[in-house]
Amino acid sequence: MILILTAIGVLCVASLVIAIIAIGRYRDLYRKYDLFMRGRDAESMEEFILKQQDDIEELKAAKLEDREAMRTMNRNIRSSIQKFGVVHYDAFEGMGGKMSFALALLDYTNSGMIINCMHSREGCFIYVKTVDAGSTYTPLGAEEKEALERALGYIKD
Repeated sequence: MILILTAIGVLCVASLVIAIIAIGRYRDLYRKYDLFMRGRDAESMEEFILKQQDDIEELKAAKLEDREAMRTMNRNIRSSIQKFGVVHYDAFEGMGGKMSFALALLDYTNSGMIINCMHSREGCFIYVKTVDAGSTYTPLGAEEKEALERALGYIKD
């Protein structure tokens, strides 16, 4: 009989310890819940979550707009002048130094123009030749060809 009463007493003490631990955990959980919900009721929490969803949708739309803007910029960059080559030369031997030049201006696809400026005592003559994919339809002079090769990267300075 004493053995049964002792066992019941131990079970009561163990139950009391477990109850105290459970109450402590409940209080911790309640504090965390209270901190989370402080200043908000169920309606304002729902509004908060819906606002977050709206913000996410706006960010997705902005991401698509930014992606399209980057595609447009990439197309514009490819069509802008990216490569150039310059050759200074004396167009008319002994006419006062290397005042003439040939300038090749090319885009990403090696298309663009060659500008040849020939300087003399009587004036300045400017010629423009079209470049398409690294070649021209009109014959090039030696200086123009060198300027084109510099722009294409065949000749390093």
